[in-house]
Amino acid sequence: MQPVRALAAAALLAAGVAHAQVKWDLPAAYPATNFHSVNLQQFADDVDRATGGKLKITVHANASLFKAPEIKRAVQGGQAQIGEILLVNFQNEWPIFGADGIPFLATSYDDAMKLWRVQKPMLDKKLAEQGMMVLYAVPWPPQGIYVKKPISSAADLKGVKWRAYSPATARIAELVGAQPVTVQAAELSQAMATGVVESYMSSGATGFDTKTYEHIKYWYDTQAWLPKNAVIVNRRAFDALDKPTQDALLKAAADAEVRGLEASKRANTESLDKLRANGMTIVSPPPAQLTADMKKVGETMLKEWLDKAGPEGQQLVDAFRK
Repeated sequence: MQPVRALAAAALLAAGVAHAQVKWDLPAAYPATNFHSVNLQQFADDVDRATGGKLKITVHANASLFKAPEIKRAVQGGQAQIGEILLVNFQNEWPIFGADGIPFLATSYDDAMKLWRVQKPMLDKKLAEQGMMVLYAVPWPPQGIYVKKPISSAADLKGVKWRAYSPATARIAELVGAQPVTVQAAELSQAMATGVVESYMSSGATGFDTKTYEHIKYWYDTQAWLPKNAVIVNRRAFDALDKPTQDALLKAAADAEVRGLEASKRANTESLDKLRANGMTIVSPPPAQLTADMKKVGETMLKEWLDKAGPEGQQLVDAFRK
């Protein structure tokens, strides 16, 4: 009888562990090899280790669970407990989401993190109203212009098929006379291969991830802005965790933010080296006229953004520029 009783006790114990384990899905829009996705996986592993396997987070990279624009709603509605979003994608919903997509407002890593410190309290309040909270954010490397031909001014972009992935990138296209085409990161390689896209603004990391060098041969290092990916969580799912698990999650998130910033800086240098090695011409600094033209675009867009964002937006910009 003894072994039977021991087996029954072991089965009960296993059932208890299974019952206690919480499983979360984390949809993300970028390839598993992208530094953001690698950081997400490390974050999930840290949570697993710190909670003794009590909270298991499965990362679904490359838009395999939800497409980039769908992730925020999926987290809000509880279809996914946690997710990674590109903040600028949601500027039409609330202008503050797009603060780090305003060209030439924050143009360095230090500026990007300063802007985040100002933006985060506002974001906390808005996401709380929507039943969510933000865990951490990591900037992309500075954004430059990928284009098929050499350019010396914004006028050279007139009529070019330009990839737009956010309201801000679509507006840049309009202001320089390019033709905006909405294409998300997961579809970018295909869009370039079929001639749907001839030019776009993004980081060196995206250019390498998508093998842009196979189709486009020039990148102009305009350092226009550093958009951020933020990891958000459904508040109800977070509140359902016990206190030690919540603490472990928040600690892993704080570590991921620090680690992600360093990874972004490394990715910037490494990806530009890799693009060069694959035959892309990196133009740094860009021609003076192109820089002047793009700064003008930035001034127009900041004014338009402030008109929409109102006093809240002005407060953010003033606090950032202090």
